[in-house]
Amino acid sequence: MQKVFNVSADCKPDQHYMVDTGMKLIQIREMVDKGLYFTINRARQYGKTTILRALGRFLQEEYIVVSLDFQKEMSDAKFRNENTFSAAFASAFLLKIKDRKDMQGQAELAAVNELEEVLRYRREELELVELFRFLSLICKYAEKPVVLMVDEADSATNNQVFMDFLAQLRGYYIDRDETPTFWSVILAGVYDVKNIKRKLRSEVEHKLNSPWNIAADFLVDMSFSSEEIAGMLQQYEADHCTGMDVGEMAELIHDYTSGYPFLVSKLCKLIDEGIAGSGAFSDKRAAWTKEGFLEAVRRLLTEQNTLFESLLNKVEDDPELEGLLRELLFKGKEIAYVLGSRSVETALMFGFVKKVNNSVVIANRIFEVLLYNYFLASPKMQQDRIYDAALKDRNQFVQDGRLNMRLILEKFVIHFDELYGDQERRFYEEDGRR
Repeated sequence: MQKVFNVSADCKPDQHYMVDTGMKLIQIREMVDKGLYFTINRARQYGKTTILRALGRFLQEEYIVVSLDFQKEMSDAKFRNENTFSAAFASAFLLKIKDRKDMQGQAELAAVNELEEVLRYRREELELVELFRFLSLICKYAEKPVVLMVDEADSATNNQVFMDFLAQLRGYYIDRDETPTFWSVILAGVYDVKNIKRKLRSEVEHKLNSPWNIAADFLVDMSFSSEEIAGMLQQYEADHCTGMDVGEMAELIHDYTSGYPFLVSKLCKLIDEGIAGSGAFSDKRAAWTKEGFLEAVRRLLTEQNTLFESLLNKVEDDPELEGLLRELLFKGKEIAYVLGSRSVETALMFGFVKKVNNSVVIANRIFEVLLYNYFLASPKMQQDRIYDAALKDRNQFVQDGRLNMRLILEKFVIHFDELYGDQERRFYEEDGRR
């Protein structure tokens, strides 16, 4: 089967062109080997599920890996109370731990069977404390250390029962020199569990008491470097022989995306499946050029996709976040990274910005244009007379595919003088950027 570029769900090595994540897996493996508990929190469509599944395969020789997906295996109803959560978690856990090629020892099998018996005959009695006693027994008698991985963990973070689950993990982690428990626990999601308070309902916020303060910092760079992108393109080039300059194309993709996994794969997919054979790009050879890439960027910024919709919904719903992004885009303000700043932490968490030299900047050129387009299309902005004039005349400024900057400045002076020349109103940098 011919490989394709994938932008939905996890990537599979035998079906999709993929970046080599070997070094990232080695770095994460080092954390697991140390017995650390940690969270992989990155923005949406940042390759979390793909890396977790690859990590499971990477660890399976020396660890028993139990990988759960709270979004798929634990519906909202399962978080109604301790009993429903404990029963649902136990069922999902048992299904995964028994679905292994290596045979379990007699003691481990006995512990597994004991938990199954409880689910079969005393299900309504199972609470978190009892659940963790059984999990401890299974970890004690397992022939290899047990690693628990939970994807979409933040889908449960507005439930107090999840806080209690984390508290149990924390308690067993602290006592693990005396009480057997999971060797390592990895939670993946957009929200870092330490920021979980933001999603709790106000009436239960007082119950929060740092249930995940045992977690180690996750410092592995999940973005793709230009070298990693080049490796993926070389796989593609070996199959299709387009004659592209792989190094130049990889640099171009990285320059616009800063290695955001979804954006990298999406642009490649657009070039391969949308640009090639359309308009001036007669085939793949013509598409895998700078001109073909820029056409893919244009199409990406004019299409609807789940990532862009999610990002813009966050801006619309969060006035503080919107204010921060406006400060960066329209005032060119240098905003320092300050620990605890809600707007900055939110912008980082959802991938709008990144840290550079202890300041925050827009994460990549694609998001920068996306946000400019979003703000400039707002009713408030379109009421601005200078914006309206510029919108009507903008086509004259592009000549032979390039911006005529002298003409832009000359026309700007003319329009500004016509619109504001007889007023005492001061002209701010924000006006010029708009």
